[in-house]
Amino acid sequence: MTTRPEVSEYMTREVQTVSPTDTVADVARRIKENEGHNGFPVSEGRKVQGFVTASDLLLVDDDAPIFTLMSEDIIVGHPDMNVIDAARVILRSGVQKLPVVDDADNLVGIISNTDVVRSQIERATPEKVGKLMRTLEQIHGVSLRKEHRRIELDRLTPTQDRVYADELEGRQYELERGLAEPLVVIDNAGDLILADGHHRVMAAAQLGIEEMDASTIVLDERVELGMQRTAEKEGLYSIDDIEVVDYGRHPLIETTERLQE
Repeated sequence: MTTRPEVSEYMTREVQTVSPTDTVADVARRIKENEGHNGFPVSEGRKVQGFVTASDLLLVDDDAPIFTLMSEDIIVGHPDMNVIDAARVILRSGVQKLPVVDDADNLVGIISNTDVVRSQIERATPEKVGKLMRTLEQIHGVSLRKEHRRIELDRLTPTQDRVYADELEGRQYELERGLAEPLVVIDNAGDLILADGHHRVMAAAQLGIEEMDASTIVLDERVELGMQRTAEKEGLYSIDDIEVVDYGRHPLIETTERLQE
């Protein structure tokens, strides 16, 4: 039975807060100095008093204290809350970050829409890996295991001959924000076969990234993999052999457009 992740597993515990008596200028400076922060919980000790965002500071006097403009009717989460429930709250309320309080209403963390996305990404890869492992076991009758590794991209043998340029920008956005799924790699007696993640790999290469996280399926003995044999026939030996198609669009988009005609 698959257990659903809880907020406590993905929330940030080291929460940056501001005081009700801080000034607009103080908080504006904090937002500027802390990349990725567009707002802060307002707390007195461990008790949350409100929340203030960058937009709250607009057209307000620099010396105004935060308690005069903070949002006091705030929505909070609980550490035991299901992440999906937290996602619904974030989506429906229009906030980007949800303060998390315990049973005594003490601030214990904060969960963002980015944390929610990450929770779902981390659940997607194990499902892919499990399905591939079962397939390999059934076809080849080989013993195997799963390991988490950092993989050097120049050691990978691709199994897909092209990627689409219009997808690479999105994959780069994910990589820069730590939202990319791990690659799925098969270690066939030292040959590292890229089973899933070709767009991520090419986006990483364009960003100058040399290593990536990978869920790696390790075969205890070398087997003749069909995908590896096909890659060799197509002349795919490294990621340099992958073509970036910039004169066409992804086939799913083309299909959608044809259906609309």
